[in-house]
Amino acid sequence: MAGVENALVSCGCKGIRSCLVCETLSGKRRVEDKEQSAQDFTYDPSSGHAVRWTDGGVPQSFPFPGVWLWDDFVSEEEERDLVNSMDQDPWKESQSGRRKQDFGPKVNFKKQRVRPGSFNGLPAISHKLVLRMSRESLLHGFQPVEQCNLDYNPERGSAIDPHLDDSWLWGERLVTINLLSDTVVTMSLEEGHVDLEQGEVHVRVAFPRRSLLVLQGEARHRWKHAIHRQDIHQRRVCSTYRELSSEFLPGGQEEALGSQLLDIALSFQGNPI
Repeated sequence: MAGVENALVSCGCKGIRSCLVCETLSGKRRVEDKEQSAQDFTYDPSSGHAVRWTDGGVPQSFPFPGVWLWDDFVSEEEERDLVNSMDQDPWKESQSGRRKQDFGPKVNFKKQRVRPGSFNGLPAISHKLVLRMSRESLLHGFQPVEQCNLDYNPERGSAIDPHLDDSWLWGERLVTINLLSDTVVTMSLEEGHVDLEQGEVHVRVAFPRRSLLVLQGEARHRWKHAIHRQDIHQRRVCSTYRELSSEFLPGGQEEALGSQLLDIALSFQGNPI
């Protein structure tokens, strides 16, 4: 696509972030590309455990709560419509070779300030998806106040570093829809796990195309999540939806502001800001 080709000539990397575009110019190398020592597990959705085989051929596992996958959340036709709709709007350069579209309030996380700014709602095409989410018992009462679309491309070396999403503004459940290609979400715990020897622990969570992923509980607040460069093999687009924290819901200190933001978000009349 012409839009993707044009995006390869520039990047939005700052600080320690980098992509293949700026690395080609500077010769620097991403930390994740270097060999790392960690205990690597794979998430088994049928058991809810992180599993690996030791060098001696012995299985090792531990419970890994807070991850939930909904396969085939959208159909092939819906996927085409969603991506076509996104590509009608401009994509902005972002960190680590990604491009993004934001539908949400203006936030200063350091100063813990939020205001509507130019936010005018989530995109219209997301309305039926949010309704579908809310009918699932795990997502009962889920009312997203922000949607962030991200575009990953292997030619740009797109990735997102291990991180924890903010919990002052954003609530308990993080919901992401994965489009165009399969990928892997790598969960990491730097200080080790109580059931294992000390050292960093990685859990690879397979994230199929057209599926929906929910992170909550320990997977939301304790384990960092990342998409590594080596797990992007072709163009991938995703939409992440975030709900408000209790501080901005009824009974919270910022209830009035939260109500205002939700009214805007759920009008579904938004354009990317």
